[in-house]
Amino acid sequence: MSDRIPAEVFPPGEFIRDEIEARGWTQAELAEILGRPAKTVSEILLGKRAITPETAHGLGEAFGVDPQFWLNLESAYRLSLVRTQKGDVARRARLFAEAPVKEMVRRGWISESGDIGTLERQVLEFFEQESFEQKPTLAVAARKSSSYSVTTPAQKAWLFRVKQLASTIPVRTFEERNVDQLFSELRRHVVSEQEARHVPRLLSEYGIRFLVVEHLPKSRIDGVAMWLDESSPVVAVSLRYDRIDAFWHTLTHELAHIARRHSSGIDDNIFDGHKPPGMQRPEMEVEADEIACDTLVPKRELDSFIARIRPLYSRSRINQFANRLQVHPGIIVGQLQRREEIKYSQLRDTLVKIREIVTQSAVTDGWGHVSAIT
Repeated sequence: MSDRIPAEVFPPGEFIRDEIEARGWTQAELAEILGRPAKTVSEILLGKRAITPETAHGLGEAFGVDPQFWLNLESAYRLSLVRTQKGDVARRARLFAEAPVKEMVRRGWISESGDIGTLERQVLEFFEQESFEQKPTLAVAARKSSSYSVTTPAQKAWLFRVKQLASTIPVRTFEERNVDQLFSELRRHVVSEQEARHVPRLLSEYGIRFLVVEHLPKSRIDGVAMWLDESSPVVAVSLRYDRIDAFWHTLTHELAHIARRHSSGIDDNIFDGHKPPGMQRPEMEVEADEIACDTLVPKRELDSFIARIRPLYSRSRINQFANRLQVHPGIIVGQLQRREEIKYSQLRDTLVKIREIVTQSAVTDGWGHVSAIT
């Protein structure tokens, strides 16, 4: 197929005018011959009205020319009118394949624009890229429920939004030797859902930036641990599941990555999270989950409880166990559900919502709130 573009394409009306002048006809006479209104013929001559198959047949009979000739002239002319926009569809397709543009506009991460060039520049700047051929890099360990080998556009956008906002949060100097002490401090706040409001301040005091960014549709991402540099760790959660057990498990899971430096220096294609069918979980995911579970409910305690109680997991027994460990009963229920000791439909009322409590004190982007980047 030839990609050559004619230097100039004339409207079919120019050729029709030449034909009627050669025959000494007027526009009114041509209209009479075609049996069409004079206004219609005038608009065709001016290029304001397209030649239809019916009109092409009439012109073919009037001038002794194949009707296809007139349709070809019409198609070539109409295509020439949009040649200045050639490639815009392909550029938009590429852009929408690289980023969830509509969601980014809706969330206020980029500005709406009808100009493809403006949108491209905004998206490239958002992802810190000079071109779409350049692969963005980001040192992260993200907890999600999709493939570990692929970073979706929605996940990529969420991660870069976390990075942008995290860079604006002031914290104390991070000292790695204090991380174990942080876990002990956090453990004292799992007894009540209201205690979650202290998390942003506590992590800040230990030099860890904490924020909440609402997940994007189909991103299936719960949290992330990342490093702005070698001494600037970040933990963010999406609160995709607004439950006390999900919040504390994701938080301690990501802090385990920070403690083990799982997310320091790895590229953005290495993610951890729940295991989709047929996929092996990364070792760092398994380790982070074990640390999170054991931090919240010591494994030896939960094993003993299960051995003594199974299968009679009544509300009163769970509450007694939770009171003894000084942990919210919803966290116990969450771990029992994760171990498939009880059904996910059981004791759902213990899995209290926590988003409104956490977002009161945390830097938050989502649910109608857009955090400014300074």
